[in-house]
Amino acid sequence: MTEAKLKDGERVNQLFSTDIKIIQNSEVFSYSVDSVLLSRFPKLPKRGLIVDLCAGNGAVGLFASTRTQAQILAVEIQERLADMAQRSIELNDLAQQMQVIHDDLKNLGNHISGSKVDIILCNPPYFKVDEHSNLNGSEHYLLARHEVATNLEEICTIAQRVLKSNGRLAMVHRPDRFLDILETMKGHNLAPKRIQFVYPKQGREANMLLIEAIKDGSPDGLKILPPLFIHEQDGSYTPEIQEIYYGK
Repeated sequence: MTEAKLKDGERVNQLFSTDIKIIQNSEVFSYSVDSVLLSRFPKLPKRGLIVDLCAGNGAVGLFASTRTQAQILAVEIQERLADMAQRSIELNDLAQQMQVIHDDLKNLGNHISGSKVDIILCNPPYFKVDEHSNLNGSEHYLLARHEVATNLEEICTIAQRVLKSNGRLAMVHRPDRFLDILETMKGHNLAPKRIQFVYPKQGREANMLLIEAIKDGSPDGLKILPPLFIHEQDGSYTPEIQEIYYGK
């Protein structure tokens, strides 16, 4: 494995159930459980092309690389995060499989000709921007968390454009945007097929949802998967999360 090239404030973290190491900076961006769950949620093609939209420091694509031999394109608008992702790819010797596109996702058509993507993975900004939005804090986190640089409409538009027929869009989001997500997907002929709600622990409200849709798919056949709980009542990880983070 290549030696890590770290800049001020950066560290290297590892998901211990894999060999993947990721460069992080808590002042700029650090992955969390939503990225890990998204990388594990859909079935990935053995080969072909995967696109990770709103890639941040590349965590979703890097974790996904352990489950497929497909080519992975990580698309990230922020130069600092794209640079971190590129150095993590080099750190893990994955340059033959994965590359970073530092660009606005609306320009993805300039990098991919036609509809050839097998699956899009997307951990998008969760929060709408309005007069009540709290937009203080790091510019990096602002763009990662709020629909400033992109939004659901744009993501679904791009997905419809670059996915193959029956290609899939897999996304992690917030339950309070559920109806908005369904409506936006429907408006772009993306048929939801699998949905899973994620809970901090039993007895609490869901705080994440995972959703997978098929381009130009039939509206029939939607599956609601069993709930996924992150923590036991004592705060420890549930067996499902323990296995994802640390292996069997």
